[in-house]
Amino acid sequence: MSRLENVTIIKKANVYFEGKVTSRTVLFEDGTKKTLGIMMPGEYEFSTELKEEMEILAGQLEYKLQGSDWETIEGSGVFYVPANESFQLKVHNVTDYCCSYLAE
Repeated sequence: MSRLENVTIIKKANVYFEGKVTSRTVLFEDGTKKTLGIMMPGEYEFSTELKEEMEILAGQLEYKLQGSDWETIEGSGVFYVPANESFQLKVHNVTDYCCSYLAE
């Protein structure tokens, strides 16, 4: 899906790691939520409350889920993070992403 339609966008940015990771929240009529953002090169660790679909739209990074080995995405790709877990990222160049928050 390259377009998001019939949505509400929260203007205030979500800013993490001194501005190296930013996103905007997108709310859908059915109550679902996504964030659209940019990650600058660096190493980061995030925690989840809900299951997340991390869609990498452009960029290069490595990600590590709990109990797994490092995996690489170059260009575009998708990975899923279980609810109530943390994951690590090594972002190698500017990375464009969309995070979808999924109901279990």
